[in-house]
Amino acid sequence: MSRRDAIILRAAAGWTLFIWVTRIRNILGDDTHSTSFKLVHSALALVSVVFAVAIWRVASKGRRSARDRVDTSS
Repeated sequence: MSRRDAIILRAAAGWTLFIWVTRIRNILGDDTHSTSFKLVHSALALVSVVFAVAIWRVASKGRRSARDRVDTSS
């Protein structure tokens, strides 16, 4: 994986984390939403955060693999 591809994936993961952490903080602090609304959106946030972590790990693993291939071929 190229460095540029890894940066794009990491940026997407970071953006996803930022958005969902901010959104959940706002939702949980707002007393106008029902408990079921908060639970559903918390579950959505958890799924999105898990995907963001997975995307970050794929980018890191792909980058490490590409670096190792370059090191062994030199």
